[in-house]
This record gives sequence, structure tokens and C-alpha cells, in this order.
Amino acid sequence: MGGHVEGSRQNETALGGRESSAISFALKHAGSEAFKTLFKEGMALVETAAAYLDGPGRAESKALSRPAALAYATESMRLTTRLMQIASWLLLRRAVNEGELSPTQAQSERHRVRLARQDLACGPETLAELPPDFVDLCERSIRLQARVLHLDQSIAAAKDPLNAPAPRPLAAQFARLEAAFAMGERLRLG
Repeated sequence: MGGHVEGSRQNETALGGRESSAISFALKHAGSEAFKTLFKEGMALVETAAAYLDGPGRAESKALSRPAALAYATESMRLTTRLMQIASWLLLRRAVNEGELSPTQAQSERHRVRLARQDLACGPETLAELPPDFVDLCERSIRLQARVLHLDQSIAAAKDPLNAPAPRPLAAQFARLEAAFAMGERLRLG
């Protein structure tokens, strides 16, 4: 594994006067084989999306109605922005893992990578008019973005446990419900 993971040990002195050498899962994951898999998946999705948008997507978009073509243009810009944010974050994280950047240097570069949750902007009826391969790429990018955001937030919380977001015990259940409703809606429209 040999990944450079600095700061993976937490000092809990500020959290009640006790010291711990607990290893943060998030920081350990960021330097693991699982991260390498995430990195490869992210970069492959960037390449797949670029090839689609420059090839079949260009031809498919010309056959769309005017409102659908506008939605396609909007969503394709959002897709490329989302993927560039993900790729930038993955490259920055890999540079830290491989010792090319210190965590401090990466933090100073971090302001250039604006990770923000970004869902589809068009409604289900417009989405149903868009090419299925394009919609699939958008949905895959959103799922990948959610994984990257979760890892980014976990790493930030592991580095500064006092500023960690409050746990949201129902968030996972709401996410599953949202996914189930979205799948039901796609099946209903499909």
C-alpha cells in the first residue's frame, strides 16, 4: 500500500483529557486499495463521459426536441463540471497519498476544488426525453460525487474532530428512501 497518510492518528486530549492512538478509518481509506479503485473508477467515468459527449451524445442531442435539447445542454455542462470537480479532488488526494504533496499543501490547494452536491436540474418528464446513455452517465456521476463528498467530509472530520458535522442518524435511511422513490419514478416513466 505504501500510501502516504499523514495525520491518521487522533489526539483526543481536547476531548476530555484522554489520549488515544485510534486510527481514523477515513484517513486510512484515503490511502488504501479501495481509494485506488475509486480513483480508477472516477477517471474511467471522466473518459467515458468525454467520449460519449464528443461522439454518440453529440449526434443524439441533435435529434431532441428544443426543450429536451436545452435540458441536454444544461445537464451536459453540469455533468462535465461535476466530473472535473471529482477528478480534481481525486488527483489532489492521490498526490497526498503518494507523498507528492503534504496535507498542508493539499489544504492550500483545496480551495480550488469546489466539491458541492449537484443533482439533476431537469424534472422527470424532461429527463425521460433525454438519451438513456446520457442519463446513465449523469446518474453514475452523481453517485460517484456522493461517495467522494462523503470521503472528503470524513477526512475533514478525522483531521478536526471538534469541527466534525453533527451525526445525522436518519440521513442514511432518508437517502435509501429517496433512492427507492427515484427508482420507482424511473420504472413508472420507463
